[in-house]
This record gives sequence, structure tokens and C-alpha cells, in this order.
Amino acid sequence: MRNERAWLKDAIFYEIYPQSFCDTNADGIGDIQGIISKLDYIQSVGCNALWLNPCFDSPFVDAGYDIRDYYRVAPRYGTNADLKALFDECHKRGMHVLLDLVPGHTSVECKWFKESQKLERNEYTDRYVWTNSVWEGFEGVGNIMGCIRGGTEREGCCAVNFYNCQPALNFGFYKKTKPWQQGIDDEGPRATREAIKDVMRFWLSLGADGFRVDMAHSLVKNDEDHKGTVALWHDFFDFLDKEFPAAVMVSEWGEADKSLEAGFQMDFLLHFGPSHYLELFRKENESNIRPEDSKIHPYFSRKGGGDIKEFFDVYIKNRASTVGKGGLICFPSGNHDMIRMARTLDAEEMKIAFAFILTMPGVPFIYYGDEIGMKYVENIKSVEGGYVRTGSRSPMAFDKSANAGFSAAPAEELYIAQDESKSYINAESESADENSLLSEVRRLVALRKAHSAFASDADITLLQCDKDSYPFVYERKSADETIFAVFNPCDKDAVVTAKIPESARVIYAVGSKEPLKKENGSLIVSGASAVFLK
Repeated sequence: MRNERAWLKDAIFYEIYPQSFCDTNADGIGDIQGIISKLDYIQSVGCNALWLNPCFDSPFVDAGYDIRDYYRVAPRYGTNADLKALFDECHKRGMHVLLDLVPGHTSVECKWFKESQKLERNEYTDRYVWTNSVWEGFEGVGNIMGCIRGGTEREGCCAVNFYNCQPALNFGFYKKTKPWQQGIDDEGPRATREAIKDVMRFWLSLGADGFRVDMAHSLVKNDEDHKGTVALWHDFFDFLDKEFPAAVMVSEWGEADKSLEAGFQMDFLLHFGPSHYLELFRKENESNIRPEDSKIHPYFSRKGGGDIKEFFDVYIKNRASTVGKGGLICFPSGNHDMIRMARTLDAEEMKIAFAFILTMPGVPFIYYGDEIGMKYVENIKSVEGGYVRTGSRSPMAFDKSANAGFSAAPAEELYIAQDESKSYINAESESADENSLLSEVRRLVALRKAHSAFASDADITLLQCDKDSYPFVYERKSADETIFAVFNPCDKDAVVTAKIPESARVIYAVGSKEPLKKENGSLIVSGASAVFLK
């Protein structure tokens, strides 16, 4: 990893959904000044970096992932000057900021798309993926989910990436099977690449430290093995290495072996791809994603019945392919597209989950509110195409004042409904309770920072991990320190078969006050516990 990006080794990110974090002008929608006002709180959690979900001008049909103008902050959030002020304030504090880059599609209201629809050829004609006939769609074409048909001057259908308001930008086809399909090095796709580079250049010059890249795996079409997409990103990284060598890029890909080969510094373990990530903290049938794969309980539930072996099988294989390449596999507590962890785990279970997230290799990401155990808000109206995800995007709860300290607007004017339960969790109350989830998260962050063996790039060796079984044990090792981690989320005591030196002593424990004991010559870890030995 380049020296300019060395800060990543010690980074702990806080993901912010801008409209739901803090509202300073009482319009019911969060804003950039609100984020600036809460930097003290974010730092108190232990986070030293931010990832902002899209904050660019948009009609917000899909929460800002439908961009109308890549060069302008959405007026509801503030101005470009406000965003620069956030960059500057974070940099004064030794913090870094990643923006959310959406390179795969725009809004139908984007100038690029309006020009691309015209009959006369212009510089935007090939900016999007079009067929030659309005009667020909994209059935069976890889990485295309539908089309915009009719209502345009030009002949043809335009591909969409997700919702029908998100026309797909043209980065070319790896395998061309139709006359209208362009190769990745044809003039149109090359122009699209340069347009996205210009967007990146603009915000990096203003002070952004890099980007999290939306749907990074999907840009090149008909690219089953992602060879064309990897080559495409090599071109982007050649540009960044020359002009912005300190820029950090995190991919929404879910297959670290491919994304890190493409040049990304980090890849997320996500709810798609082969990671089995959701099975750790959530029941998949409650996330509305691949319900046929769901387990009875998440692995970190005290009820037991979960499995972590499939996760580690994939993780260890992926990590082996990244060792020595400078890339990191990142663990989020959740994100704006997932059901909140608190829907399937209670606060005590989440303490053990965070002990795992904050002691694994890679860079941790905490989704706003997860650090206090914010609830998933059930059965609220879908906002901006959120649907089932909207309940994970409710306003941050800071205190017990009106609207939980999120906004001075009347409650009925909040853009997304607040948790209306009388016992809602808030950061102020959690801070005052040393036994709270927030207090535990803060201690775990301090533990991570105090030990080189927990560094993002320190070694990990899996010592015990059996199918449908508890506990699991791993060793973290740096040049000068070795720590053994034992996790038993299930509420029943379990036998540790991993070889842990007799001289190893407990340095931290979550859960039971007596996490380890000897019985009949065996080492037993108490139920609902995590313990670290050095």
C-alpha cells in the first residue's frame, strides 16, 4: 500500500446516510452542516474516517443513487462550499472522507441522458447503452436489468442498471454478440471513462480522500468473469496513481480476489457474492435477499443453530489471494441496504458481534446508529425506493429531546419517520451507561488501537471452526505480538479444542465474568462470551 494511504491501516469508518443523520435547518432532512456539528460524537465512538452515501444533485428516486449532476451537492444537503468545509474540518482533526461514487448509471434527468436521447449525433450519443431498435431489448444480456423503451427522438432502447430511472452508462461489452454493442476500447466507452475521471478529479481536487464505488463489478456488460471490468479499473487506477496517488478506493463488489486484482485498496464483504456475511448477524429471510439461503438464527445469536464455517471457508480463501498485494477485506456492521443488525440480535449479542468486527483483519465500517443498537423501524412508508430498506434509514437518535435530537422540525415533517417507541435507544443515554453497547464499542475500538496484532494487515490463522458448531477460535499475529480470540455467541458452554499456550492470559472479555475455565482437563468457554488472550 502506498505511503500516502498509510492512514488506512488505522482507519475505522463511520457510514453516514446524509438525509437521516442531523438536520440543522429544521426542514426534516439531514444536511452537511449537521454532519460537521456531530464530528465530536463520531470521534468519541472511535471513528476517524467517514463514508458519505450519495450527496450529489438528484431527483432522489433511489436515495441519490440516481445522479442528475455529478458536480453539484444536492441543495437539500447544502452547497459545494459546505462539503469542502466538511473535508477541511475532518482534515484538521486527522479524519478522512470518502464520497459515494456512482459510475454505472445516472438519473434520467441528467443532462448527459437528455442529450443522448436526441436524434442528431452529439458527444453524449454513445454515453449510454442503446440498442438500434425500439423493438429490441436486453433479454439475456449480462449486467443489464431492464430498459427504457419509447419516448425518445432516437431509435432504440436504453439499458437500465436497477430502477427504470437509472440508464446505464456505456463502458462497453466484453463479449459482443449484437451489432449495437461496443467494445470497451471503442470511442463511446472511452469517452464515458474520461467523463467519470473528470468527476473524480473535481471532488478529489476539492478535498475528498477517495470514493466508495457503487456496483463496481457491473460496469462492463456481458462480462461473466469480470475480466473486462478488471481491465477497466486498471485504467482508472493508472489515472489515479498519476494524478491523485493518495486517493483511496473501496469497492462494492463482494469478491475481494477480483476487486483487489482490479486495483481497489478495499472490498466489502456484502449481502451479495459468495461471502455468507449475512448469516453471521442477520437472518437472510428478513433481509429480503436470497430467502432460500436463510439459517434458523444468525451465528451470533445466543439461541445457537447458526454456522460460521462457510463464511470462513470463503473468507480465508479470499484473504489468501490478497496477502502481499496491499488490499484489505472490510467488515461493515451493516449499511443502508441491509436490515439493521438490531432486528435479529439484542444489545448483548451485538457486543460479541462488534468484538468480532473490531478484531478481524481489514478496516471496520460502522453504519450510523449501529454503535448504539438502533432498531430497524418496522412497517414505515417507503422513501426514495428504499422499500424494505427504509426501516434501516430512520433518523439518528442522539438524545431524548424532540425527534431524538435529529431535527427541530415538527415530527410529521420528518422526511423519514423516526422510531416512535417510548424506549428508543439514543446516544446520550448510551454514553452515560458504562454497560451499554456504545460503551462496549468504544472499549473495543480502544482495544484494537492498543494492540498491533489487531492491525488491519496483521496475520490471522483460524484455529477452530467446525460446521454448525461453537466456539470458533483464531490467532491474530503481528511482528511483536500474538493474541488468541475465542468466540462463543451461543448461550451454552463449549469446549475449546484449539491449542492455546498455557502462558496466555486474558486481556479482554465480553459477556461472562468468568469466560474461561478448566473442567476435566478441557478448556471451556462460557456461553455468550468472547475472550482475548495474549
